[in-house]
Amino acid sequence: MPEDTHQLLLFSVSDYQMPLPDYDVRESSRARHVSLRVSFQGTLEVVVPPGFDRGEIPKILDRRRDWIARTIQRIEHQRQSLPADHQAEKPDSLELRSRQQTWQVTYEVRSDSALTLTQSGDFDLILAGPVQDAIACRDLLRNWLQRQARAELGPWLQTLSQRCDLAYSRCSVRGQTSRWGSCSSRQAISLNYKLLFLPPPMVDYVLIHELCHTVHMNHSPAFWNLVRRYCPECDRIRADLKKAWQYVPHWVDA
Repeated sequence: MPEDTHQLLLFSVSDYQMPLPDYDVRESSRARHVSLRVSFQGTLEVVVPPGFDRGEIPKILDRRRDWIARTIQRIEHQRQSLPADHQAEKPDSLELRSRQQTWQVTYEVRSDSALTLTQSGDFDLILAGPVQDAIACRDLLRNWLQRQARAELGPWLQTLSQRCDLAYSRCSVRGQTSRWGSCSSRQAISLNYKLLFLPPPMVDYVLIHELCHTVHMNHSPAFWNLVRRYCPECDRIRADLKKAWQYVPHWVDA
């Protein structure tokens, strides 16, 4: 179902009202009530149950305005405290913690050719062409990440599926803004290629979490008991995952 994007005005500490970020509305068959999510990029997502009257959303946002303001301010403060290379327009390296790999990125200026990305050696990437085009460079790097994720996360999910005896119908890899993964009612699992930046225990947890949704399409006690059966440390990892966006460089979503 296509997402709707809206804009509204933000509250503020004083009488001055600042604009809220755009917000997306996502309908989820697993949602029992409306929930709000603010991504590391400052985007706001409103998750609603099927059939929910979207005309009620502005009232809900008005009631939660203080929480939204505090959350956005907290994230902005955390972003400012990150190392300078986290905010770089183009990366010099890619730290893929999921496989304990660090890839070096080299830029070669060539004005007479189209922008290309090639792999040189085991962990070296070369971007050649009009590399001053940061947007084009990021696009190629994201495409490369998505291909890497398909090659890495697909077999990883299959291994966990067999170990946990939890079957799924298919697996896809995308670049979601606010979700690490999802599972449909048809047991199709979608994973975020940004998982490559996370430590292995976090990736394990996300994959097990989605596999458990093939049995329970909700977050009921039975669901969490199943997750804990295959991931005993899930409560700690789940808490750590709330700050996992710090592992993902800003350019990935720029």
